[in-house]
Amino acid sequence: MRTVSVIGIGSGNPEHLTVQAISELNAADVVFMMDKGEDARELADVRKEILDRYLSRPCRIVTAADPRRDRAAEAYAAAVEDWRAQRAGIYERLISTELGDDGCGAFLAWGDPAIYDSTLHILAEVLACGTVAFAVRVIPGISSVQALAAQHQISLTTTGSPLHITTGRRLAEEGFPANADDVVVMLDARNAFATAAGDDQIYWGAYIGTPDEILISGRVADVADRIIAQRQAARERHGWIMDTYLLRRRPGTPRRPLR
Repeated sequence: MRTVSVIGIGSGNPEHLTVQAISELNAADVVFMMDKGEDARELADVRKEILDRYLSRPCRIVTAADPRRDRAAEAYAAAVEDWRAQRAGIYERLISTELGDDGCGAFLAWGDPAIYDSTLHILAEVLACGTVAFAVRVIPGISSVQALAAQHQISLTTTGSPLHITTGRRLAEEGFPANADDVVVMLDARNAFATAAGDDQIYWGAYIGTPDEILISGRVADVADRIIAQRQAARERHGWIMDTYLLRRRPGTPRRPLR
């Protein structure tokens, strides 16, 4: 039977690959890569650097154009489902036509496959269609969340308190979770942190682990404007940005929603 591996490759630093990930890469007959176009060329370049550095046996690289997602759609969930459906059709074609009956294929997942990555969901949709059979293997990777904490030299958790992981969209719409003191926020296109209480602490990072890394931390009231300016400048310079941050409620502050 075919085998498809989903390999976590870290948040941009090729040295973040685990020994297990390197071994899995070298068991692959085919590595599938989605091409997001010129605006995200650096993302493809990092993947190619990883393959050049760690592949020690012949392996085919098969690239397909990634369908564009409507990021401005009012119906966010529907737009995501439509994009996943398009990707599922591409994955199905790649696996059925480019991978032999007993072949091993691999998809490289940015960060860790378990945290806000669509690859496993899409592969499940392909399997549910029943047109091609394969086994799935998942290799965990170093997430941007882990890398953020390491670069800021902090713990993500405080004694006896929960950690909440959410998106910028949810934070903007629902506010600071009432039962958490520490919130990791990913996929924030809205600068939702700017509406946090001024005394809350923020630990923000972009392009974490790469030569372009940017780190800013401090009271939200003191650094929010600087983060917004840095985000805009970095996006204009690179054509894309990947960032994440930890919001930490000031000790002794009553738990409350953002306004």
